[in-house]
Amino acid sequence: MTEASSITIRRARREDVAAIVGMLADDPLGSARERIEDPLPQTYYDAFARVERDPNLQLVVAVDGEGAVVGCLQLAVLPGISSQGSSRGLLEDVRVAKHCRSRGIGEQLVQWAVAEASAQGCMLVELLTHHTRVDAQRFYEQRLGFTRSHVGMTLRF
Repeated sequence: MTEASSITIRRARREDVAAIVGMLADDPLGSARERIEDPLPQTYYDAFARVERDPNLQLVVAVDGEGAVVGCLQLAVLPGISSQGSSRGLLEDVRVAKHCRSRGIGEQLVQWAVAEASAQGCMLVELLTHHTRVDAQRFYEQRLGFTRSHVGMTLRF
């Protein structure tokens, strides 16, 4: 059984992409957006390369004692003019493998990202979660102290 105390958080590597996509696809929203094929579509590897080259982005994974990827998130540090020129951290794609949920891994990942954003001079950390992800919203509010603060909108192409 993988517990939060036994995981390591590190930058994602190209060989982690399949595990990351698997976690992204492992819910009703993700299953409609992602393509789980063997081999994975090249678009995932191209996107990984773009993320890896961007100094303001960090895609990280949580790995267990055997080296298996059991969680992930992406931290974007967004420089800005507002709030007296402060940067802000934006968390996206926070996921924990289904068989490892409710063991503190997601909490540890988000706490790592908050500390990293603070170390990079961010004034605040925001995150996006779909309005239907009620359990995730409860987790962020009750376990991690986030508060509802925005109304999000999407325009798809």
